[in-house]
Amino acid sequence: MSVGGISPSQIDSMLAMLRNTAAQASPPSVRALSNVVGNINPQDSGTAKVSFADALKTSLGQVNQVQEQAQQLGNQFAAGDDKVSLSDVMISTQKANISLQTTVQVRNKVVAAYNDIMNMQV
Repeated sequence: MSVGGISPSQIDSMLAMLRNTAAQASPPSVRALSNVVGNINPQDSGTAKVSFADALKTSLGQVNQVQEQAQQLGNQFAAGDDKVSLSDVMISTQKANISLQTTVQVRNKVVAAYNDIMNMQV
């Protein structure tokens, strides 16, 4: 069945291309979440389903890991470790900041969607 002149296979290939492009442009935490969510196929009843809570827990764990790595590098630099440069510390800190901001934006979108659903008239 065609939808507006576009076949379902074309839609699937476009979605795959968009997921690949988004995965290359996003921070590690978002890539992990999109990999977990992107591998769910509702038409395959034989595959294991991943719950939203598990995907969210994985994503938050990776954001926490990125922040802990940035904190460790900062502490090593402050202690005078010659193996850690200031640029490494700044880059890891910015990665942690971007991961956190992405997580906050996703949370905001989820809360807004929840509010929209709750305000719908049945």
